[in-house]
Amino acid sequence: MSTTSAHLKTTIDARRYGRLLSRAQPRAIRNDKELETMTAELLKLDELEETGKASPEELELAELLTTLIERYEAEHYPIVIESTPQERLEAFMEHRGVSQADIARILGSRSLASEILSGRREISKAAAKKLAESLRAPVELFI
Repeated sequence: MSTTSAHLKTTIDARRYGRLLSRAQPRAIRNDKELETMTAELLKLDELEETGKASPEELELAELLTTLIERYEAEHYPIVIESTPQERLEAFMEHRGVSQADIARILGSRSLASEILSGRREISKAAAKKLAESLRAPVELFI
């Protein structure tokens, strides 16, 4: 889900956003169970954005959930710099439940995804940017 400044210029309906907040109940994530719950909610919102059906309120909630998830993961699952970008991508995929097919969809090529995940090809800067935007992760993870 790519957060752009375009949705920030859109007016948020406070009542609708309040209902979304009430349903999702976002808060500081304190354990992996809460992480799983917030990640599942974010994935639902990602699907809405991918189909072009996400409201400004849903985009705002997705941004909030992303911030909470990234904060928890940075504290509990720091990026290990000694690993390769491919190894970090694999660990990220395992942790977030992302499949090779998902990576292929993001990159626009099944063969490219396969080559990257098998270690036959490095992750280009353009591919790293696509992965980071779609997976809501720091681009440095994949470089």
